[in-house]
Amino acid sequence: MSQQRSWIVKVILALAVLTFVGISLVPLISALNNNNTQTPPQNNASTQGNSASPDQKSKLQDEVRGYQLVLQREPENQTALKGLLQARLELLSIKEGDIQGVIEPLEKLAKLNPDQTEYAVLLAQAKQQLGDKEGAAQAYRSVLATKPGDLKALQGMVSLLLSQKRPEAAIGLLQDTLTAASQVNKIQPGSVDTVGVQVLLGTVHATQKSYTQAISVYDQAAKKDPKDFRPVLAKAMLFKQQGKVAEAKTLFNNASALAPAQYRDEINKAAQASPSPSPATSATPSPESGK
Repeated sequence: MSQQRSWIVKVILALAVLTFVGISLVPLISALNNNNTQTPPQNNASTQGNSASPDQKSKLQDEVRGYQLVLQREPENQTALKGLLQARLELLSIKEGDIQGVIEPLEKLAKLNPDQTEYAVLLAQAKQQLGDKEGAAQAYRSVLATKPGDLKALQGMVSLLLSQKRPEAAIGLLQDTLTAASQVNKIQPGSVDTVGVQVLLGTVHATQKSYTQAISVYDQAAKKDPKDFRPVLAKAMLFKQQGKVAEAKTLFNNASALAPAQYRDEINKAAQASPSPSPATSATPSPESGK
């Protein structure tokens, strides 16, 4: 649940820069690095910038070839698959290689680890960036079929629908998830983070400039769990975009007070950042677009 919460927080905070549809894809590299229990340690120097020394590039290319040799002998060797994926993602971070190179290892890892939905979500994101929207939708649906409350898959599917200019379908998906949440949570307690889904729903309304509906949904979420900072933060972001500076400042302060310590710096930065443009109604994902 902590990973789910972190994911939706990233979605909300990104509003300070681009608004929700502008971050229709959390970057592949960031998403993988956040999933640090599933992947080997990465070379931080190569993931933090857009350029690398010839030695760094050569090292990563050597790693790719090494993992490929292992996989020729052992096609399902997960250590090699994760290493290959990580190396190729790091090459992408320095503008080397292409997204197509991460598809095969992600497909294998998603198949070998059906309970670790991060791989399927990353696969969907990669396919979406390549323009394979149907493939992306299938990958998201494969997660939601067994884990209907998975916020990463929900956010990804909603983003995909918005990029296709289908906001009503996105809203319907989230409303259906909320309707089924009570029954789903009876079977598997805590599997649907209803506040997180409500925040996502409110943010979709905001992208469609349905501000009254967005605020209403945020207020419902805050009422459901008064100690959860996410709906307070989302409302603060929306007020800031609307130029309601004083109201936004109060909400940012409240969100910071409610939030766990690890989120406070990000919230404070968002509060101080310049307001972003008005929410757009569509966006086209790109390989460099940025719970």
